[in-house]
Amino acid sequence: MFEPWGVLVIVIICPLLGGLPLIEWITYALKRKRLSQVGTKNISVSAAFYHGGKFVGILAVLSEAFKGIAAVLLTRIFFPDGSSWELVALIALVIGRYWIGKGAGTTNVVWGFVIHDPLVAMFVSFFAGISFTILQSKKVVKFGVLLLFPLFVAILHFSDIPRILVAVALAGLMGWIYRKIPDDMNLPAQEAQTESQAMLEFLRGDRTMVSLDEELDAAIVGEKAATLSQIKRWGYPVPKGWVLAPIDNPELLTEFLQPSELSPLVVRSSAIGEDSERASAAGQYQTVLNVTSVEALQQAIAQVQASYNHPSAIQYRRDRGLNDTAMAVLIQQQVQSVYSGVAFSRDPITQQGDAIIIEALPGSATQVVSGKVTPEQYRAFVVETENSYSVQLEGQGRVPQALIKQVAYLAYRLEKRYHGTPQDIEWSYDGQTLWVLQSRPITTLLPIWTRKIAAEVIPGVIHPLTWSINRPLTCGVWGEFFTLVLGDRALGLDFTETASLHYSRAYFNASLLGDIFLRMGLPPESLEFLTRGAKLSKPSLQSTWENLPGLGKLLKRELSLEKDFKEDYYKLFIPGLSQLAQENVDNLDGSQLLARIDFILELLHRGTYYSILAPLSAALRQAIFRVKDSQMDYSVTPEIAALRTLSAIATDAKQILPEFEPQQVFEQLKQTPEGEKILQEFNELLQDYGYLSEVGTDISVPTWRENPQMIQQMFVQLMQGNEPQAGAKDAINSIFASKRKRGFVQRRVDIKGRVTEVYSRLLAELRWSFLALEKIWLESGLLRKAGDIFFLEFDEVRRLVVGEDSNLDELVEFRRSQFLQDSEIIQVPLLVYGNTPPHPLAPSEVYSDQILQGIGASHGQAEGRVKVLRNLQDVPEINRDTILVVPYTDSGWAPLLLKAGGLIAEAGGRLSHGAIVAREYGIPAVMDVRGATWILQDGQRVRIDGSRGIVELSNDLRPE
Repeated sequence: MFEPWGVLVIVIICPLLGGLPLIEWITYALKRKRLSQVGTKNISVSAAFYHGGKFVGILAVLSEAFKGIAAVLLTRIFFPDGSSWELVALIALVIGRYWIGKGAGTTNVVWGFVIHDPLVAMFVSFFAGISFTILQSKKVVKFGVLLLFPLFVAILHFSDIPRILVAVALAGLMGWIYRKIPDDMNLPAQEAQTESQAMLEFLRGDRTMVSLDEELDAAIVGEKAATLSQIKRWGYPVPKGWVLAPIDNPELLTEFLQPSELSPLVVRSSAIGEDSERASAAGQYQTVLNVTSVEALQQAIAQVQASYNHPSAIQYRRDRGLNDTAMAVLIQQQVQSVYSGVAFSRDPITQQGDAIIIEALPGSATQVVSGKVTPEQYRAFVVETENSYSVQLEGQGRVPQALIKQVAYLAYRLEKRYHGTPQDIEWSYDGQTLWVLQSRPITTLLPIWTRKIAAEVIPGVIHPLTWSINRPLTCGVWGEFFTLVLGDRALGLDFTETASLHYSRAYFNASLLGDIFLRMGLPPESLEFLTRGAKLSKPSLQSTWENLPGLGKLLKRELSLEKDFKEDYYKLFIPGLSQLAQENVDNLDGSQLLARIDFILELLHRGTYYSILAPLSAALRQAIFRVKDSQMDYSVTPEIAALRTLSAIATDAKQILPEFEPQQVFEQLKQTPEGEKILQEFNELLQDYGYLSEVGTDISVPTWRENPQMIQQMFVQLMQGNEPQAGAKDAINSIFASKRKRGFVQRRVDIKGRVTEVYSRLLAELRWSFLALEKIWLESGLLRKAGDIFFLEFDEVRRLVVGEDSNLDELVEFRRSQFLQDSEIIQVPLLVYGNTPPHPLAPSEVYSDQILQGIGASHGQAEGRVKVLRNLQDVPEINRDTILVVPYTDSGWAPLLLKAGGLIAEAGGRLSHGAIVAREYGIPAVMDVRGATWILQDGQRVRIDGSRGIVELSNDLRPE
C-alpha cells in the first residue's frame, strides 16, 4: 500500500527539494549577492565559497547535505533501509537540482550516499583522498569517483542487480552534468572572497601541471595554449609544452622542467582573449627565448605575466573594447630552427583570392615577426582533388622549395580544420620536422563573406530595390528558423547580418552562419551541404545534445511541411494570387499600388518560409535515402513544366510546317487554321508561365510575358529538332517507374516545385506593381528614366508615395553609376574578407594538371569548344559542339541549354536550375567550377565529365 505513495513522493517531492534555492537565499541574505547573476550563474556550493566566502560556503554545504540526507530518510518511510529506491530518490533530487536549482548536486549525492551505504562511502572517500594527494587533479578525482562508487556497490552488493543498475545510472547522470555545467572553482582565485582563495588554490591542484597533451579550455589558459593543444591532438607536430593558468603557483613546474643549455625553453604569453577572432594582440605581450636555468625560468614567467599590464597592452585592449582578464603562461621546448617563418592561409593585404602567403628565413621565427629583418616572400596555391594535392609556388630564395610547399599545405589544412577561417601560422623547421608554433585567426579578414550559395539564391548584379526587399525576407525567415532551434541562445545574434552586398552582388556571412550552425549542434557547413552537396564534418556531440529540443521543433516543422503548405496553398496563396490577377494595376493610384505591394509582401513572407524549408527538406531527404538526382521527377518545377509543354506544342507545329524558315515561323503558322491553333496554345503557355524570368528572384529583370523573345527562340529550336536526347528520355522513364518507391523524397521535390511557382508568381506581381508605380512617376516627372525605380530602396519608395521625399535624382544617378561600374567587373571573388573588401584584382591564380574540379550535376561526358557567356544580352550561335560556360544559370537560360553540348557553371549545385534543365535534356553539366568564366577561353577545347564533376582543359585554342 505504501510503495506507490513512495514512488509518488520520490518523483514529485525529491525534484522540488533539489530545486529549492537554499544556497541562493543564504548568499543573498548574508552577502547581498545573487549567485544566478554572477560568475558562471550556477547556484552551487563552489559558487557560495567563491562569491560569499568561507562562512557562506559552509552554510551552503550544510544546506545541500540536508537535502541529500532528507531524500534518503524520506524514502525509508516507504521502502526498506538500503534499497535501490534510495538511489532513485537521489537521482530525482539531482535532476531537480540541475534543472531547477542550477547546480550539479555533488554535495547532495555525497551526504545522501553516506546515509544510504556508509561502507561504500568510506571506501570511495579513502581512495579519492589518496588519488587527490598523489595526482593533485580535481578533474581526475571527480570523474574517478563516478567510476569507483558503482564499482564498490557492485563488489559489496553483487546480488542486488537493481541497486547496481541505479548506481550506474546515478554515476552517468552526474558525469553528464559535470560536462554540461561550468564550475566557479575554475574562475581566477584572486577574484574570489579573500578567505576562500587559499582553499580554492589547493582544490584546483589540477592547474599546476597542465600540458599541451590535454584538452584545454581557452577561458582558463588562453586561446594560444588551447589552440596549440587542439592542433597537437589533431596530430600536427607541436613542441612539447606546459601551461600555467593565471592562479597557478609556478614553483612545482619550474622544479620539474629543469631547463639547461642542451634543453632550452621558450616562455610565451597566452592571455585570455589573445589570438581570438576579436583581437590577435600580436606583439603586445612578452616572449622570452633561450631560457636555460630554473632562475631564468622563474624570471621569464614573471616577465611574461607582467607584460599583461604594460601600458601599450592596456591601451590595445581599451581600443578594442576588450575586458581585462588575466595572463596564462605557455612554456615550451625551444625548437633549434634551421628555417622559420609565418604563413597566412589567405592574403591579408589583397583580402581576396586563394593565395597562401609565406614569409621565411633561415634561423628563428622571431626574426620574421620582429620586423627587423626582411624575410623571403612566397605565394602558394594548393589544388586538392579527392585523392591528391599539388602546390604551385611563386617566389624563390634560400629556403628549400619543398619545405615552402609543405608549409603551404599545412596552412591550407589548418584553415580547413578551422572551418575556413583564415589562419596566421607561425612555424619552424629543425631539419627533420615542420613544427607548428602558433595558429590564430587573421582578424582583419573577418567576417568571411561567401558567394557560393548566394549566387544561386539571387545571382547577378542586384538593384537596390530588389535587395531592400529580398534581404529582410530571407534574413528574417532564416532568423526565425535559427531562433526556433536556439531559443534564448539566439539573443545577441543579428540575423540581418547574414547577408550583404559587395560589388552589387549578394554574399552570405559564412562566419556568422558557421557560428550559428555550431551553436545549433550542426556542422558549420550544413547549409552548403543541404543546398550544394558539400561534405560534412562531425558536429560537437555536446552541442548537438544541448540543441535536441530545438532540433526536434525544426524536425516537427519538416514533418508537417506538406500539410502546412497545402493548407496555406488553398487558404492563402490561391485566393491571394487570384485577387492580384483580377486587379488591373494600370487603374490604381500610388497609394493603392503601395497597399497592393504590402499585401504581396505579406504573402511573400510566408512564401519565403516555404522557399527555404522545402528545398532544404528535399535535399535532406535525398541525402538520407541516397536517391540519385536522375531518379527524381522535376516536372512540377515551373521551367521544366514549361519546357515539356513547349516541346509538345513544337512537335505539333512541326507536323503542320515540315519545312519552315526559322525567322518566319510565327508568320507561317498564321496562314492556316491549324497553325492559328498552335499559336493559341503558345500564347496560353506564355500566359501560364509568363511570370518566369532570366533571374527568378530579381524583380528588376523582365519576365517572359514582357520579353517573350526567349521563349519564342526556344520554340523555334524545338521545332528544329533539339529535343531531349535518348539518355534523358530513358532517365525520365526510369523516374516514373521508380516514383512510387521513392515517393518519400519525391513529395518534397513536388512541394519545392509548387513553392517555386507560387513564389515566382508573387515576385512577378510585385515587379508589375512597381512598374505601374514607376509609370505614374515618369509621367509626373518624379522619375526621369525607365528603370529608375529599381535604384530606390523600398523605404524610399514608400516615402515618395506619401509625399515625404521629392528629389532623389542625384541619389538615383549615383546608384545607377555604381551599378554600371559593378556590372563591368568580370570576375567577382567567390569569397571576400572583412566588411569593406577592396576592388577585385585581375585573376592571377595558378592551376595545375589541366583539370578543374566542380560538382557533377548531370551525368554523361562531352567534348567540345568553349563559349563563355556572362549574361543573356548577346546570345551567340551555339551547337552540340559548344560547351557553354556561364557564371550561373536560372530559368531564362533554358533556351541555350537546348542547343549546347555541355554546361559548366561557376555557381550552383545539383538542385540549381541549370542542373535540373541539363538532366532533363541529357546534357552533361558540371557546377561550382571556380573561376570558369575567366580560366576558360572562347574556342578552347575541353572535355567534361558530369558524373565525376571534372573539366579537363586543353591548350588548343584554334577555332574550327
